[in-house]
Amino acid sequence: MGVEVLEQSADRVVARMPVAGNRQSFGLLHGGASAAFAEAIGSWAAVIHAGPGRTAVGVDLSVTHHSSAREGHVTGVATALHRGRTLATYEVVLTADDGRRLSTARITNLIVTKKEPAS
Repeated sequence: MGVEVLEQSADRVVARMPVAGNRQSFGLLHGGASAAFAEAIGSWAAVIHAGPGRTAVGVDLSVTHHSSAREGHVTGVATALHRGRTLATYEVVLTADDGRRLSTARITNLIVTKKEPAS
């Protein structure tokens, strides 16, 4: 997907993704790529929030697509709405290079204790 993280903290993750390589057959940014991008950066913020010995797993994702792009990059900003002990929810806004809002997403992650891999 070509995602590049530009800023990261438990409160906010900013990243960008090229449209090229993430288009559907009509040449537009694929809605599934937008959803995957939003989930990736919202989950990354939740993992940071979870801290050492814990991680985050997505339990809910909702995405509304407002517009699309054919070229350039998409910037995603995940902002914490709730950072609790067991749940973390983020709003993720995706914008085009010209500032147009492309999608708005909300992701909720369950915070869990990391398990050692089975041997």
